Amino acid sequence: MAEDKYVRIAHAIYDHVGGPQNIEKLIHCMTRVRMTIRDESLVDMDGLKAIDGVMGVVQEDTLQVIVGPGTVDKVADEMVKEVGVGLGEPFPDPSTFTTQTGGDEKSEHQRDKEMVEAKAKQVHAEQKAKIKQTPMRKILSAISSIFIPLIPVFVGAGLISGIAAILSNMLVAGDIGKSWVDFISVLKVINSGLFYYLVIYVGINSATVFGATAGLGGVIGAVTLLTGVTPQAPIHNIFNGQALSAGQGGIIGVIFAVWVLSIVEKWLHKVIPDSIDIIVTPTIALLVVGVFTIFIVMPIAGVISTGLVGGVEWVLNVGGAFSGFVLGLFFLPMVMFGLHQILTPIHIEMINKLGMTPLLPILAMAGAGQVGAAVALWIRCRNNHQLTNMIKGALPVGILGIGEPLIYGVTLPLGRPFITACIGGGIGGAVIGGLGNIGAIAIGPSGVALIPLINNGHWMGYVLGLLAAYAGGFVATYFFGVPASARMPKDKEGHAIAA
Repeated sequence: MAEDKYVRIAHAIYDHVGGPQNIEKLIHCMTRVRMTIRDESLVDMDGLKAIDGVMGVVQEDTLQVIVGPGTVDKVADEMVKEVGVGLGEPFPDPSTFTTQTGGDEKSEHQRDKEMVEAKAKQVHAEQKAKIKQTPMRKILSAISSIFIPLIPVFVGAGLISGIAAILSNMLVAGDIGKSWVDFISVLKVINSGLFYYLVIYVGINSATVFGATAGLGGVIGAVTLLTGVTPQAPIHNIFNGQALSAGQGGIIGVIFAVWVLSIVEKWLHKVIPDSIDIIVTPTIALLVVGVFTIFIVMPIAGVISTGLVGGVEWVLNVGGAFSGFVLGLFFLPMVMFGLHQILTPIHIEMINKLGMTPLLPILAMAGAGQVGAAVALWIRCRNNHQLTNMIKGALPVGILGIGEPLIYGVTLPLGRPFITACIGGGIGGAVIGGLGNIGAIAIGPSGVALIPLINNGHWMGYVLGLLAAYAGGFVATYFFGVPASARMPKDKEGHAIAA
């Protein structure tokens, strides 16, 4: 039964990470189960990678087990259900998972030995954590945690916006009647429910990540909307005297402001007496951080976000096909190291300012290059049934823009196909960059799934880029990217068979 598959994978993951007692909390994204591990010395990385159904393992600030779209939801739910917590909630104390049977019969020497071993493991884990938790990794981890819960919303609202845009164009062209006006308005209202109030959602998620009160984070996000401020009575920028505009600084400013809020709120909790803490702390925190956000964060973050958007536009306009090639070429390595999360705020700022992000269609070519590489491997390595079965499972979601199964299950383990897939992505990126004016009105999907979100009817240019990336990845891999070991005949379990 299908359910047995998810239970089996969940139990197998627990078996190779030291059990649920070795996990602090667990969340998931579109393809990965993400676990915060207590003692990393207990993790069996080779065992995790060998689990049937696991496509790859990434170890960063969290341990990320890639099981693919659809499967990840069910496996993660099964794992937290077994422990009795919700996604993202802290796991119980490790002592609740252990029994004391025979504990009194242990010798004093045995207990001392266990204590020394436990202390050694703790120190080892702490040292590894210090090495891994660089400032950049902390920033990337925070950005990832803030935006991952919003990805399904971006996809849904973006597709609704795309449908509304198509219907609006048909209305103007006279292909549909005025009876559609109200329905189109409803679609636009639904889409606006996300993008108009996005700063509030980002504020809430940021507060959760930084350890502040979620509601206070949402209010700080809402402050940047300058609700109630009119052009006749504006709030002025203290640096240049110009009127502040609603949303100035965007989500970059909100994330920073909520981080400051978390510091202020935690300090107030320490110094305010418990009897009045619930009244005084939120009041002072909102007042201080709200004023700070309006007069300091919004002007400065506004300059930064405008500079980022302008810089990306300049690179694309000046570099054209060359810039597209470079961006498409290096995006897969960014995904592999988790660095792609840093681009999410830039995409959103570009959508807010330009109505689209021209960066996303170019970066989407990296996944298309992988598709071409996978097809080439399928043809050249058809006697390797283990590899072709993996490709068959990963290729459909790869075409839809979810590239991790192909990265960690197919191209990266073989080495050279990963490089030739990157070249294919660069070729597709060069086509998109050379054509220009191709952007996405929302983030979330990639590959073929991004076609409905391409702006102003430029989807043919995007499809041309996809085809170029498919072809580039295929040709580069077919002639230069197939290792001899991958062509060796193997059965579905990976055992060599006679040619």
